[in-house]
Amino acid sequence: MAQHRKDLRGRALRDGEFQRKDNQLYVYSYVDCINRRRYIYAPDIATLRKKEDEIKKNQLAGIDAYSNGKSTINDMFERYMAFKKGMRKSTKENYLYLYDKYVKDTFGKRRINEIVFSDVLNFYSYLLCEKDIGVGTVQLINCFLHPTFDLAVRDNILRYNPSNSACSEAVKASGKTRKIRHALTKEEQQAFMNYVSTNPIFCKWWPLFTILLGTGMRIGECLGLTWNDLDFDKRTISVNHAVVYSSHHRADREILWISKPKTDAGIRIIPMFDIVRDAFLLLREQQDMHPTPEFILDGYSDFIFFNRRGNLMTRLDVNLVINRITKYYNEEEKLKAEEEGREALIIPHFTCHYFRHTFATRLCEMENNLKVIQSVMGHKKIETTMNIYAECTEQKKMESFDNLSAKMNMLF
Repeated sequence: MAQHRKDLRGRALRDGEFQRKDNQLYVYSYVDCINRRRYIYAPDIATLRKKEDEIKKNQLAGIDAYSNGKSTINDMFERYMAFKKGMRKSTKENYLYLYDKYVKDTFGKRRINEIVFSDVLNFYSYLLCEKDIGVGTVQLINCFLHPTFDLAVRDNILRYNPSNSACSEAVKASGKTRKIRHALTKEEQQAFMNYVSTNPIFCKWWPLFTILLGTGMRIGECLGLTWNDLDFDKRTISVNHAVVYSSHHRADREILWISKPKTDAGIRIIPMFDIVRDAFLLLREQQDMHPTPEFILDGYSDFIFFNRRGNLMTRLDVNLVINRITKYYNEEEKLKAEEEGREALIIPHFTCHYFRHTFATRLCEMENNLKVIQSVMGHKKIETTMNIYAECTEQKKMESFDNLSAKMNMLF
């Protein structure tokens, strides 16, 4: 039979209790909600047990030892992330990366119960103005800091959420705006694809770029495709998963995994244009001639896109080659334009996500049914589709007025 500890007077103590011999203080040891060892002290056993009962009461009520005023934002963030069981793996990875990079070693060390609105406002302003971080990144940081503070409010650690409206006010005061991805123009798109298709070095990338520009898939959705996702008879593509690549890899995190599409609306069927079908068939012929190694990721196999190392292609691979292509194209185009005495058609710097926005723009230019566009693009909110459509119709309006200009001038 296990024997309980006893105090210096021989009285039995409860689990976690003991009495120090040097100063005769009574001590209670316990583990808090984030698995840290804590200690409380009292001059007598009665006082100690009152404190114990209060701790246990607070723990049952969800307000445990971290409410003692010593816990930091870092502690609260860990608690918040521990509760977010349903969070997508890619979202969690991004949150952890941004927190470690911008919050953990600075603002995160502040005590949670000392934070007020102006502290959060100053922190966001510091990121925007001094660190020169983009608006979108700061808004994403707010996406996990706001609910972190909200959890502290619900646990009665804070009376109000100090991050309420802090992000929007900081952005407004900074004068910055969120960077807008503009689609490639028709001329830029044609110039880029013509260069790729006729260049002996880059022509092997023509199928991938054709598929991206002809489907509007997110890059992870496209690179995660398997041959089983294609129906050549019905000419459809089933988008039901995506490959996620972590460019900010850490030893305790995976670098490549399979995830569901970004939103539930992302699970969709995309019609296959003839040129997209041709691109897939070309890739199939190439794989038949040069078989790819067996590659299995999270139970998925028979992938379509591989890099030259025989590994699954990633977003980084695609962005690197886009940079190379635009660099070589622009250099050659400048020389040709100078020789021919014309203005050069320069392709701006862009990433693989611009292919998706370019497809959406071309689709909006030719299709008026917003629900069809939303379905093909996999947009969760119709507002996203409407914003792209509004930008396209504004351009079409200006083109129409240019065409009408000559006719209208004849009336005056």
